[in-house]
Amino acid sequence: MSGQAAIQSGGYGEAPDADAIEAIARATIARLPAQFAVHLGDIVFAVEEFADDETLAALGLDHPLDLSGLYHGRPLGEKSSMESGAMPDRIVLYRRAILEEWVETGVRLDDLVAHVTIHEIGHHFGLSDDDMHALEDSAP
Repeated sequence: MSGQAAIQSGGYGEAPDADAIEAIARATIARLPAQFAVHLGDIVFAVEEFADDETLAALGLDHPLDLSGLYHGRPLGEKSSMESGAMPDRIVLYRRAILEEWVETGVRLDDLVAHVTIHEIGHHFGLSDDDMHALEDSAP
């Protein structure tokens, strides 16, 4: 079974590559309500295999499979127009951690990637977990 067929069927065929994970995430972003999507254009989006040791240490995590995604930046409500020279905000999805969770939970890969993506977008907006769940529910 191809990676794309595995995504669609929920089966465990060939492990999807970073491009497949990114495609799911970008499709998720495209389905978000316009009032959210308009504020996401400047975010750098990446899919990496694992979080590096420095990132794990900063978060107090011991194992790279414990982190499936991360938002790097300051939430919109904390930004000032007086700031300049800041690095662009980034959302990173960690492919191997996502795939591990996919296998362990049996959740459809597209649903899992959408969940992680929306959670990290929620951090960009400074949303609570409840708000993130509502946003996820609004992106069919």
